[in-house]
Amino acid sequence: MRPKHLIFAPLLALTFAANTSAPRDYTLDQSASELTAKVAFFGLSSKTMTFPKMKGDVTIVPGAPERASIDVTFDATALEAPDETTLKRLRGDKFFWVEKYPTVRFVGKSLELSSPTRGKVFGNLTARGVTKPQTLDVKFDSDPNKASATQAVSFTATTTIDRRKYGMKSYQLIVGNNVKIKFRARMVPD
Repeated sequence: MRPKHLIFAPLLALTFAANTSAPRDYTLDQSASELTAKVAFFGLSSKTMTFPKMKGDVTIVPGAPERASIDVTFDATALEAPDETTLKRLRGDKFFWVEKYPTVRFVGKSLELSSPTRGKVFGNLTARGVTKPQTLDVKFDSDPNKASATQAVSFTATTTIDRRKYGMKSYQLIVGNNVKIKFRARMVPD
C-alpha cells in the first residue's frame, strides 16, 4: 500500500500548489501616489488638501482577496492646502495637530471584490490619535489577481469620513463635517 501513497503524493502536492497562490508584496510608489481630502467651505464651495508624503505596503493573495492587507502612513506635517491660513489651521491643534500627531495611518485587513477590478477594503483609519473602522471603495486599473509578480498594481480608493469622530470639531459653521477622501496609489513589487 505504501507505493500507492508515493504515487499520489506528488499529484496531491501539484493540486494543492495550483489552488493556492503565493502572496504578492508591494511597496507604495510615493512619486505616483496622492491622497486628497475635500471638504465643504461655507456651504458654497470646497477646499482640498493634499498629503504628498507617504509610505506603505500592500499584500495581495491571488484567489484569496480576503487575505489582502494594506498599511499606509501619511505624513501630516507635510500636508498642503490652497492658502497659508487654511494650512496653518489644518496643521494646528484644532484639526490635525501635527506637533502631537505627525501621521495619519490606514491599516486595511481584508479586500472584498465585487468584480475583477472593484471592491471594498475593510480596515482602520487613525487620525489625531483616534482610530475608527473605515471602509474604502476601491477600483483597480486591472485585475490584481492576474497581475504578474513583476507588474505594478494601481488603484483608486475613496471614502467619506465625519471629521468630528476624529476630534476635529472646530469651525462647524464654516467647514463641513463630511470629508471626501480620494487615494490614488501605484504599488510596485518588492
